[in-house]
Amino acid sequence: MAEELLPTTVMGSYPQPGWLVDRDLLVGEGVPRVPAESIWKVEQQFRQEAVEAAVLSAIADQEQVGVDIITDGEIGRESYFNHFANSLDGVDTDRLGKGTNRRGGTAVVPLVSGPIRRIRPVEVEAARFLRSHTSYRTKVTVPGPFTLSQLAQDDHYHDQRSLALGYAAAINAELRDLEAAGIDVLQLDEPYLQASSDTARGFAVEAIAAAVQGIGATTTVHTCYGYALYMGDKSGGYPFLRELAAAPVDYVAIEAAQPRLDPSVVTQLAPRSVVLGVLDLGTTQVETPETVAERIRAALEHIEPHRLAVSPDCGMKFLPRQVARDKLAAMVEGARIVRSELA
Repeated sequence: MAEELLPTTVMGSYPQPGWLVDRDLLVGEGVPRVPAESIWKVEQQFRQEAVEAAVLSAIADQEQVGVDIITDGEIGRESYFNHFANSLDGVDTDRLGKGTNRRGGTAVVPLVSGPIRRIRPVEVEAARFLRSHTSYRTKVTVPGPFTLSQLAQDDHYHDQRSLALGYAAAINAELRDLEAAGIDVLQLDEPYLQASSDTARGFAVEAIAAAVQGIGATTTVHTCYGYALYMGDKSGGYPFLRELAAAPVDYVAIEAAQPRLDPSVVTQLAPRSVVLGVLDLGTTQVETPETVAERIRAALEHIEPHRLAVSPDCGMKFLPRQVARDKLAAMVEGARIVRSELA
């Protein structure tokens, strides 16, 4: 990831325009785990063209403010999770499952009724569009195997470890195609490492290792408390962090701004490099570049500069677009300030 010191990136998602999705409905229904056709405002026959137009805007915003490693904003997805999760063979297309969300409530989730298999590429077409429309370094995210295993009703394996390893094999096939498409950074989103840490200790690192086996591109695992819109209290800490030092990935991405995380926690992840969240997405107030610089300097008291990248805390999906753009501009300038100090 680090072609220069303190590379900047987005975590994954970027605001989808209001002419493309019903943002009020998206917010009201929470993060979709199963298909959510109702959120789209554009009819299916015109949707691909509309999504591509919105992706070009997301790319332009990131390029114009100077983000080093960009995504397509996950513009064509209903959530970080459901597009990949419901595109795999073994997931029942006729029945929905029941699960538990991270707040302890009931969630509608995919129902696994057969062996999990990836029978076709899922995010590769979108990745090729991204790659063909920017000269910047690029990143694509997929949900991680542990989180997928925690948000499914398992009527086939009857064993969470076996389910997670089934997902890991499917993810590995996807990552290989994404790498072949020229994507520079491949990220696994694993919010449930924080939410289900006791279960994670049993098999999460093993499943992550299987998912990234043989991948030559830069790999990242992102763990978090969840979207700020739904998780206002992020004071619980990271109970599953030291364990990620053993995961065979290049970077571990953590949110640190909104939870006011003690920057010394980055020492727990050595020898992994760290993507540090420096933008609080729980507020629409835009940080100053100096605030961002201070957060980076605090982390650099505990980690070498060549092992640190910076990003927003989590996905920017639910922010107003101008706020997201301004926050990214402040992040880029804050990183530039510290980079010049190091030079």
